[in-house]
Order: sequence, then C-alpha cells, then structure tokens
Amino acid sequence: MIKVYYRFYEELNKYLPEEKHKVWFEVKYEKRISVLNALHIFNIPQKKVDLLLVNQKSKGFDYVLKNNDRISVYPVFELFDITDLTKVREKPLRNIKFVCDVHLGKLCKYLRMLGFDTLYSNQNKPNDIVKISNNDNRIVLSKDYSYNKNKNITHFYWVRSSDSREQLKDLIRKMQLVKSINPFTRCIICNDYIKEIDKNKVKDRLLPNTNKFFNKFYICRTCDKIFWKGSHYEDMVEFINRHFIIKNTNGLS
Repeated sequence: MIKVYYRFYEELNKYLPEEKHKVWFEVKYEKRISVLNALHIFNIPQKKVDLLLVNQKSKGFDYVLKNNDRISVYPVFELFDITDLTKVREKPLRNIKFVCDVHLGKLCKYLRMLGFDTLYSNQNKPNDIVKISNNDNRIVLSKDYSYNKNKNITHFYWVRSSDSREQLKDLIRKMQLVKSINPFTRCIICNDYIKEIDKNKVKDRLLPNTNKFFNKFYICRTCDKIFWKGSHYEDMVEFINRHFIIKNTNGLS
C-alpha cells in the first residue's frame, strides 16, 4: 500500500469532486502505478495536462508513483512558456489567443501585427468578454483587475501601462512570447490571415502614389483589406527588431 498526495490546478479541477478543488488530497493504492494510469482513474484526459511536478521536479506520464509522492498537475500554460520545463510532451500545448476589453483597441492591432490571434470589439461588455474567453479558451487582456476575481475566467493578464507600445512590450516579455511572434501575417482590421496578391488584381483600388512606388501587395481573405510595405510597416519592423530581436519578419517581408 502506498500513499500519494495530489494537487490539481485551474480548469483541471472540474474533473474532480468539489471537496478536492484547489487543495492537496491523499489517495491510497495497493500497488505502484504510473502517473498516466492515475490520471485515467481521475478521468482526466492526457491532452489536458501540460506539466507534472513530482516532489517539485518535472516528470513525464510514465513516472511510477512512490510512497508519499506529492504530485502537482497543471493544465495548459498560456501565460508563460514551459518548453524547457515540461516532460510530458515534446512541445507544450500552448495555443496563444487573446480577447481585449474595450479600452485596448490599439494593443489589439499591435498584437495582430505580431501575428497573435486577438479579438476585440468596442461593443463588448464584461460579460461578453467572459463568454468569449470561456468559449474559445482566450486570455483576457484588461486594465480592469476585477476580471482576475471572476471565477469563470481561467486566464487573465492585467495590463498596467496606458501606452499601447509599452503594453505590448510588457505583455510579450512577461508572457515569454518572443518565440511565438510571426509578424505581418494577420489582418489588423479583422484578425484573419493575409495572403499575397497580384498587383494587377488590386491596381484599380490603389492611390496614385501607392501604385507608383509599391509593387508587392497583400490582401485579407475575409475583409478584403489591402496591405503593402509602407512607412508604417517600416516603423513596426524597426520597433520589433529593437525590442524583440526578431530579424526574420514573415508575411509582408
């Protein structure tokens, strides 16, 4: 007979009885079993677990439980990169998606510019933000700290600065998103992907100087917005390289 102590975090608690939510609890086994088999007993899907700590050390699903082990089980880490820490899979489950509140329209555009899936509407109420976050597993971005107290929100980032570029720099650094930057691949208007298009197909929609000085164009597959490498593009490339050291800009490169 061995005794093992468990602590499950965030949304993994929904698979457990309420009395086991957010607390350490003891489980006894007649023989030693693997962590994976233990999770199956709890009816917790393997694909929902992103990190296992056994006695504060990262382990894989094949770890065999020992007497008095303390097992911490974590879901997907959206708020920071655990690539160098997790041993349950080669690449973490992290799928970075945001929803901004009504005060962060500029931050939304900058995030889209860096390639991050970001939703925003100036018509969204707090309840709308919560629903969007829950339905689509999106991280809520807001300057309103009260969102952090909402039990229905599992991922929240408190935006502190009032300057949109400072907001962006803080978010990228604190959430360790530099490796996930894929600039100029999304439409800053509607959030969908953009693709290259032949100039002749959009020539009649261009202003005279744009038509004269630029030859490479991109278009959003949803809202039909046209993009090219103008002064705003050059400004953002300089900003990205200066603050995030991203030399290879995809999309409008």
